[in-house]
Amino acid sequence: MFTLFLSRLLSALTVMLGVVTLVFLLIHLVPGDPVQVILGESATTTDQEALRHALGLDQPLLMQWWLYVTGLLHGDLGTSLTAKEPVSQLLWQRLPVTALLAVSGLSVAILLAFPLGGLAALYPHRAIDHGAMIFALLGVSIPNFLAGPVLILFFSLTLGWLPVSGLEGASSLVLPALTMGTALAAILARMVRATLLEVLHEDYIRTAKAKGLNQYQILVKHALRNASLPLLTILGLQLGALLGGAVITETIFALPGIGLLTIEAIQQRDYPVVQACVLLISLTYVMVNMATDMLYTWLDPRVRYRAI
Repeated sequence: MFTLFLSRLLSALTVMLGVVTLVFLLIHLVPGDPVQVILGESATTTDQEALRHALGLDQPLLMQWWLYVTGLLHGDLGTSLTAKEPVSQLLWQRLPVTALLAVSGLSVAILLAFPLGGLAALYPHRAIDHGAMIFALLGVSIPNFLAGPVLILFFSLTLGWLPVSGLEGASSLVLPALTMGTALAAILARMVRATLLEVLHEDYIRTAKAKGLNQYQILVKHALRNASLPLLTILGLQLGALLGGAVITETIFALPGIGLLTIEAIQQRDYPVVQACVLLISLTYVMVNMATDMLYTWLDPRVRYRAI
């Protein structure tokens, strides 16, 4: 187990180095000059060169990359070019909103997917099954940038029940959580249905029925427990994807989280902030998947992985 952990950790570090390098190169190759964004187009050439030298942007690209990587090894994410604040401080200010949004979206997905998928598996090829699969198809087909405005038009502008944007309380998270959670619920509901249909035909399920157990006991205590491994994999993958989806959702609903900070930093060509935001999202994704991998092995002793 320890060897497996070291192997997965080494793989995660390799992936993170690749992400850092790729993002660094891409953000520096994107057209636009952060010096002009900071000083404005009316600034003189002398002022621009002085600021570029102060920010270290006049150094060779390879040297800038090396300084950034060595700074990361010392826990230094750099300083924002526009806000003049440590990037780590900006991330800590925005991270709670994104974390709360991700947890809310995942909660919505679980509350929708497990009942729908379970009922669809218990009553296959019936109305509840067809309804659940139609919901899953719609959830997968409608992207967040369309679902968000539609929810705003209906629940905020037409009915006036919920805030349009911003973070004014718990009610402000309802629409963003629905926007993110329904897409995940659609994928998860299909997986719950498929895994339960396979498990419900096993011999131990027939034995449980023969003992007189009701459908709830069979579904929760027997079928769902043995179908949890594929569902755990999907949840682990989608939890990381929720942070990526937060970029779109936070922009639509003007939530002050990591996603909105990323968009603002890209528009301002704030290299350190963009790199730190993408690094944080990637690190969370890799760590969640590594934890899922380890938990998968722990839950099912029959599964054995060959350490790299």
